[in-house]
Amino acid sequence: MARAVALGVAVLLTALPGQAQVYSSDAPTESPRGGAVELRLGSYRPQIDAEEGVSGGPFTAIYGEGRWWLFELELQRFFYQGIGTAGLSLSAGYAEKFGYALTKDKQTPSSERTSFHVVPLHLRGVYRFDYPAFQWGFPLVPYVKPGLVFVPWWATKGGKLDEAPATEGTDGGEGTPARKGRGVRFGWEVAVGLSFMLDVLEPRFARDFDSDLGINHSYIFAEYTYSKVNSFGQPGLNLSDSYWMFGLALDY
Repeated sequence: MARAVALGVAVLLTALPGQAQVYSSDAPTESPRGGAVELRLGSYRPQIDAEEGVSGGPFTAIYGEGRWWLFELELQRFFYQGIGTAGLSLSAGYAEKFGYALTKDKQTPSSERTSFHVVPLHLRGVYRFDYPAFQWGFPLVPYVKPGLVFVPWWATKGGKLDEAPATEGTDGGEGTPARKGRGVRFGWEVAVGLSFMLDVLEPRFARDFDSDLGINHSYIFAEYTYSKVNSFGQPGLNLSDSYWMFGLALDY
């Protein structure tokens, strides 16, 4: 009997360290990752004065030569996660600029306030080369986003929808029909960027962020966009531009 009790105690003591190891393990576990959200801010200036038939730089005369603040929100959905991450994204932005309408000579600013507004809408493919970040902890993640862009726009004068004395794509000679100050232009674009994974700065905080809120990873990034928004060469406003944007991205 004593021998059996001693054997049982020995087995129990042998099992205890293994059980303690299982329950005290703090190995990080990651929640499923299905998409991302991005907030970004940059500068933008549509190349309206570059459209065919426009002379004298009327857009610059009204709104000046400075660039505009452009804010965008993007939602991404991932469909592949392996040697990098690939998916689709939808985003919307907004930019506006205020100036003073020109007098009849089209050279002198008047006292009448005018404004121009754009709402860029993007449908893009997304590919991130994040394999080194996840496998080896390398924090830099390059990416590319080719896609289509649709830009609703409108102009106001004196607080009301503007009606310019010219058809789109002309310089407004006398007798040309008027057009309402709104429309939609579309085209294509490519954005390339580089993200810095913030997880490497505070790994424990990153794990808590995931377990508490379901945010797998966070990044700051710089992104350069080349856009050609002239409705594939059709007459009208040229809303093309090349510009930088900076922002914050969160995987979820």
